[in-house]
Amino acid sequence: MVNGLDFDRGVDLILHTPGGNVAATESIIYYLHQIFGNNIRAIVPQLAMSGGTMIACSCNEIIMGKQSSLGPIDPQLNGIPAQGVIEEFKKAKEEVKQDPSCVPLWQMIMAKYDPTFINSCQQAIEWSETILEESLKNYVDTEYNEKDIGKIVTGLSSHKETKAHDRHLSPDRCKELGLNIIMMEDDDELQDLILSIHHCCMNIFLTSNTYKMFSNNLRRNLKFENTN
Repeated sequence: MVNGLDFDRGVDLILHTPGGNVAATESIIYYLHQIFGNNIRAIVPQLAMSGGTMIACSCNEIIMGKQSSLGPIDPQLNGIPAQGVIEEFKKAKEEVKQDPSCVPLWQMIMAKYDPTFINSCQQAIEWSETILEESLKNYVDTEYNEKDIGKIVTGLSSHKETKAHDRHLSPDRCKELGLNIIMMEDDDELQDLILSIHHCCMNIFLTSNTYKMFSNNLRRNLKFENTN
């Protein structure tokens, strides 16, 4: 996708994604910054959830509209919230400690997890938080201190704070956390360009079996993934 681009000009990355694999997200972030340095701007016409939020947070600016959303980055393992598992495990320990008669109940609940699952959940949480923390430290020109970074990481990764993995975080909420959010409504011409591209792409999704699409301004790397 970046072949033939002028790397010195940086890149505007238009993101519309529900997210995906943490390892893939980490690789994309690393690769883009190897090619374009820190001259990357994320544009979110509608939503960039989970892994998409992590990519956006590695960019110097995040352009959003009033309708745009980022989302929590708390990892999901097999569709199960990793932090929810850890919280459940801690609750089990506390309740069993206070009332041993609870053991049979919690045995039934914990039996659904594989022996290494809880440890995998803890590692996944630490991994996603580390990616976000290092991105804010190394790839964003804003001079965040440790407290600033901690607030952003907690606000985006804490299951207790966000309540649900699919929660939509508005531009105002993202600004409150300390992210560098630029409103697309501040530039009418840019807003028209962004939304025109977005609506064209969404029309393709709605009128075909396409579920992924990648393209750049040179149009020679257009790629569709569909169910045919």
